[in-house]
Amino acid sequence: MNTKPKILISSPLEDEHVARIRAAGGDRVTVVHEADLLPKTRYVADHKGVARTITPELRSRWNALLAEADILFDFDLLDPANLPRNAPKVRWLQATSSGIGEFLRSTGLDRSEIRFTTAAGVHARPLAEFTMLGMLHFFRDVPKLNEMKAAKHWERYTVRGLAGARALVIGLGEVGRAIARDAALFGMDVWGMRNRTGGAPPEGVSRIIVKSELRAALAEIDVLVLACPLTEETRLLVERADISAMRKGAIVVNVARGAVINEEALADALQSGQLGGAALDAFTVEPLPKESRLWSLPNVIISPHSASTVAAENERIVDIFLDNLERYLSGRPLRNEYERTRGY
Repeated sequence: MNTKPKILISSPLEDEHVARIRAAGGDRVTVVHEADLLPKTRYVADHKGVARTITPELRSRWNALLAEADILFDFDLLDPANLPRNAPKVRWLQATSSGIGEFLRSTGLDRSEIRFTTAAGVHARPLAEFTMLGMLHFFRDVPKLNEMKAAKHWERYTVRGLAGARALVIGLGEVGRAIARDAALFGMDVWGMRNRTGGAPPEGVSRIIVKSELRAALAEIDVLVLACPLTEETRLLVERADISAMRKGAIVVNVARGAVINEEALADALQSGQLGGAALDAFTVEPLPKESRLWSLPNVIISPHSASTVAAENERIVDIFLDNLERYLSGRPLRNEYERTRGY
């Protein structure tokens, strides 16, 4: 009788990374990768892809693979809500995303007995880079440079620059800490906010505030960076009154989730000029509807929820998976395990 755990690769993954999983698992596991049953990728590290035409025969093959799987690399894209029924032997699933709480709640998977691990940490560096790009874009007045270039106009001018400006980073997980370190290296005064507790400031952070201090703090900062998970505690954490409390000309960077901030109030403040600009990677509705006025606002950078995606993403996710595979097989605690009580 074969008792080796079966690992099913359930989202697109390059052959080189499948080979790494097979090599690391050796004869302790069976790795199943049926590329013709998975979506076609549109770009490197595309975990959803374009769905293939699934015939009854292909669906039957996929259902059979799910039924025998013990471990999943990513979610079943065809019927995620019924994963416990379709894959009754699965005890652990490695996600390819960091923020899976909202997805688990909406599908009911947070009530299952499956253990979920996330890709937390993989996206910290890319998201920190996007955050710095957004801040530099506005503080170095790149729009003005583009206007002058288009007009073939040469005139020296002055910008404020980042040094001495103050940023508040909401969420001090791996992403928030990477952002804080980078911002501090640019000479910024960085404040941080943890939603649950205060605690000692991490590297680069000069002050920790708690939720009750948020509105007062917003009146003293130049940049608001949202880098927290979306939970019931952080949903609409930044409301219209909070945005109104911000300094005129302040910048917002959102690398969290769209629902963390009141998007309509944000658009109003950007359109009126109260806020100087925003670099947004996440939106309340995705894809961002074509009728959204955010598309037409000149002081908004729109990223299609791609700020975290770089060419090395799958390599880094597989690194986490292989670490967790060793932990799982030896009965040790898993890295980045989703905690239902926290929602992330």
